[in-house]
Amino acid sequence: MNIFVTRALPETIRKSLTDRGHTLSEWTEKRDLSASELIHNTRDSDALFSIGKNQIDKHFLAARPNLRVIALCSVGYDNVDVAEATRLGVPIGNTPGVLSKATADTAFLLMQNVARKAFHNHKEILRGHWGFFDPMADLGIELQGKTLGIYGLGRIGFELARSCRYAFDMPVIYHNRGHNEAAEQELGARRVSFEELLGQSDVLSVHANLSKETAGIFNRVVFSKMKASAIFINTARGAIHNEADLRQALEEGQIWGAGLDVTHPEPMAPDNPLLEMPNVAILPHIGSATIETRIKMMQLTVENLLAGLAGQQLPYCVNPQVYKK
Repeated sequence: MNIFVTRALPETIRKSLTDRGHTLSEWTEKRDLSASELIHNTRDSDALFSIGKNQIDKHFLAARPNLRVIALCSVGYDNVDVAEATRLGVPIGNTPGVLSKATADTAFLLMQNVARKAFHNHKEILRGHWGFFDPMADLGIELQGKTLGIYGLGRIGFELARSCRYAFDMPVIYHNRGHNEAAEQELGARRVSFEELLGQSDVLSVHANLSKETAGIFNRVVFSKMKASAIFINTARGAIHNEADLRQALEEGQIWGAGLDVTHPEPMAPDNPLLEMPNVAILPHIGSATIETRIKMMQLTVENLLAGLAGQQLPYCVNPQVYKK
């Protein structure tokens, strides 16, 4: 069958599909497809291997009833109209679990870089400002024993909490709809209200899905309730925080610093003032960017594609209710 892939694939991943007799068509240009290009390129396809933030909306789904399966090479699926796909009987696959450690490590990296103003101090070297020693200039803060607050303690948040607990002996608090018993038993994590999370966290790290409830939840009012010494970390989705409000909170000293692997919009404009703030560290959405993790994500995507094309239930299905129709 015919599979359209929105990026060029490594040869090992390509062979895992072509060796099964499937034909691949890959988008090799170094830019994202437009909505019309995605529709055009899938006109003869039986399956879509989606890498990147391709919009799988009602318009696309209506235009492509020929697709038997859509496999996302990502955990997140906020770019997909899942309800419409389910109504049309199209299974949607994703890649849960495999990127938890890599993304948590990115949050851990950002936390430390913000605390020690590492990005800023590196820029100072490039600017030729490494000379006179001022013992009270560009000082950071220590993380040992500070309280880690996690908004959305799932797999990724658990991995971050474990690293922080064992590396810096950080007490862990979290805000979830329900209890994370594993985190409570292993790490002594304590579930708190949202207001308590804001008021008690020295580092507040976001690991929630983007939804109607979470979109823009970290705004001016919320930042004002955090400690003036707090660090805000977001490696989940950029739209969960209000970027203008975050900038204001940093400028006015409502919070101490911020580390972002996700922004809104994305990519961030190169002249965004956040990029020049000494207490801010920003990465270009590299949470899952390790060789091991990206290959494993593609392997799970292949598993979903092969199952969908064979008429079987996807092993990693976003909308399993599609099989109850």
